[in-house]
Amino acid sequence: METSLYLPIKGFLEKAGYVVKGEVGGCDLVGLSDDDPPVVVICELKLSFNLELILQAVDRAAIADEVWIAARVSAKGKGREADKRYRDLCRRLGIGMLGISDAGEVSVIVGSVSPMPRTNPKRRSRLMREHQRRRGDPAVGGSTRTPVMTAYRQQALGCAAALASGPLRVREIRCRVPDAGKILLSNVYGWFERLDRGVYGLTDAGREALQRWPQQDVPATIAVPA
Repeated sequence: METSLYLPIKGFLEKAGYVVKGEVGGCDLVGLSDDDPPVVVICELKLSFNLELILQAVDRAAIADEVWIAARVSAKGKGREADKRYRDLCRRLGIGMLGISDAGEVSVIVGSVSPMPRTNPKRRSRLMREHQRRRGDPAVGGSTRTPVMTAYRQQALGCAAALASGPLRVREIRCRVPDAGKILLSNVYGWFERLDRGVYGLTDAGREALQRWPQQDVPATIAVPA
């Protein structure tokens, strides 16, 4: 599973000084530095190096300062990482290559020496905003077939947690979830029901969501649409 590569690469980038989170804006890993403005690093994961991995990295070039691809290295030394043409292509594109051994050790095969051009500032800003507003790192990079825990979903779960003990007015929830009014009104996940003007309750779907994603507390950050 690609998710098995996530923690080694996360640790590698964290040692380089980045705050790393998984599955942000469709990217397997996104790292932000503490600089102002932050340096944006993106890494895409695959079990083996292939053309699709390079194509993903090229797409990420519009929103990142550095782009890396990472995969397991072949035990027999016959993978793409041993192909000089593949490595040269990454160098020409400014894409870094990281190899992961069976023991979880990360090695730099090709350095990301050429900063990737920023050509889509709106998409870049959206990616950074999602990264910064997400509480913790709730999604493992490389995950598939499971809902991504976006900042919006975290906020919606905060509203659900507030309603778990009974109906409340929007203003009673807004003090803990600033965008509660918009979230309850749009009801993207079908977790809420309007009982009266400005009064909402929790549906069965909302209760199931709280069982699936138990909440320790109600977040107090600003939500952005998923």
